[in-house]
Amino acid sequence: MIENEAASNVPLIESPLSAAHETPDDWSSPSQVHPPTAFIWALTFAAGISGLLFGYDTGVISSTLVSIGSDLSQRPLTTLDKSLITSCTSFFALVASPITGVLADKLGRKRVIIIADVLFFLGALCQAFTGSVWGMILGRSIVGLAVGAASLVVPLYISELSPSAFRGRLVTLSTLFVTGGQVVAYILGWILSRKDHGWRWMVGLGATPAVLQFALLIFLPETPRWLVKVGNIEVARAVLRKVYGAGSSGTVERVLHAIDNEVTEEEEATSARRHHIVPPKDSWPWVTRLQDGRAELFGVAGNRRALTIACMLQGLQQLCGFNSLMYFSATIFSLVGFSSPTLASLSIAVTNFGFTLVAVVLIDRIGRRRILLLSLPVMVGGLILCAISFDFLPILTDKGEAGATSDSSASPSFWALLVLASLVIYVCGYAIGLGNVPWQQSELFPLSVRSMGSGIATSTNWGSNFIVGLTFLPMMEYLTPVWTFTVYALICILGWYCVWNIYPETTGLGLEEVGGLLKNGWGVEESLQRAHARR
Repeated sequence: MIENEAASNVPLIESPLSAAHETPDDWSSPSQVHPPTAFIWALTFAAGISGLLFGYDTGVISSTLVSIGSDLSQRPLTTLDKSLITSCTSFFALVASPITGVLADKLGRKRVIIIADVLFFLGALCQAFTGSVWGMILGRSIVGLAVGAASLVVPLYISELSPSAFRGRLVTLSTLFVTGGQVVAYILGWILSRKDHGWRWMVGLGATPAVLQFALLIFLPETPRWLVKVGNIEVARAVLRKVYGAGSSGTVERVLHAIDNEVTEEEEATSARRHHIVPPKDSWPWVTRLQDGRAELFGVAGNRRALTIACMLQGLQQLCGFNSLMYFSATIFSLVGFSSPTLASLSIAVTNFGFTLVAVVLIDRIGRRRILLLSLPVMVGGLILCAISFDFLPILTDKGEAGATSDSSASPSFWALLVLASLVIYVCGYAIGLGNVPWQQSELFPLSVRSMGSGIATSTNWGSNFIVGLTFLPMMEYLTPVWTFTVYALICILGWYCVWNIYPETTGLGLEEVGGLLKNGWGVEESLQRAHARR
């Protein structure tokens, strides 16, 4: 933001007189802020295409695994093949996430989205034209790098551009794109699975949205918070004017002043730490900045609390087992006797999409914390019902290949239908709460460590995703389906307890306000008092 340390104590923007008499809530409440402008909706749509790609690549693998047959390496896929093809995406997303956090600070949020588009394009083509299992793993790994980058930077990008009163809703829209991508993947999977080598079209079509977004990004701005951080104040002011619309000059100046104050305070804190830590003379500047960020993230109590909450939510989102449905739903429904497992999987994706729409409407009204506390018990109920249903289904496995116990042309049994119904209930609860709230993670961190903290939290998500993708089929085979889904239910119960104790309510607070909740504790009581006062 500032070229020399001597100037770092002076804000770049002079506070307007009216700001002395207004609290941040005055410009972040729905009564003071106009609905999101067309500009905000347009950039949310353009950025959300990454979510569409993310969802498509997550969903398409379910149909692909049951359609490949012997097309790769001239043999049927084994359980190990399926687990590696699935989990390599999560593993490389895990690798990409912390690197993306650093790049988003250095290059900007917009440029990182462009890099992700290139990786999505290359990964899709690699999968479509490969003839071997290892070629498929390579393509899925490239897509994993793209997914890891996009899953971090797109919510961050939208969050930093959104008015506070609508931030939850707009970030949730990016999740809606994810679920929409999964629906598209299942529909195309159902259609193309009937064609010879149709799976190649399934994975290859993932290149199309990447090209579209790459073209749209030319017209998108960088976020005002990153622009202020690197000293481009006038450009940041111009972007905020588009965000808040005509006649919003007072609001723009107050928001800009709040951002600048936060950046100035962070520069002062960084300078103070440097007096105690002398970097080696031959160290590179970017290494020094990285060390400063790490010291601030782990050395400041409020930042450690923010990281704990973000990692807890991201880990819970995956360890609850949801993406095992996205990756292996067709395998599950084939196992219990559905003659068209891809079509049955589509019901899961449509439910996820529909209830994410519900979350878009409710998340800024009910609040992040409350919506989790209400939806997690629904997930537990669905998982327990699923475990009970599996107890009445004799499952045949043969060297890792799941098969139905009855003729594939016969109608599924009552218990098989109950498995489907229980998973729909589970997905309803997930889509309303846990599918969306963890991606609000960037609001927990101050600007100086926002990218790094979000990167580590997103790494937790993909690390947990990798574990679920790698262990789900072996758990189903050796632990039995009953205990597999029981374990996921127990994790959800533990997650509810953690949310109740340490997750404060952040709905309606400005990005510059949220950090204050965590300075001296978890801030749960204070956040609930503020939420009650706003009602």
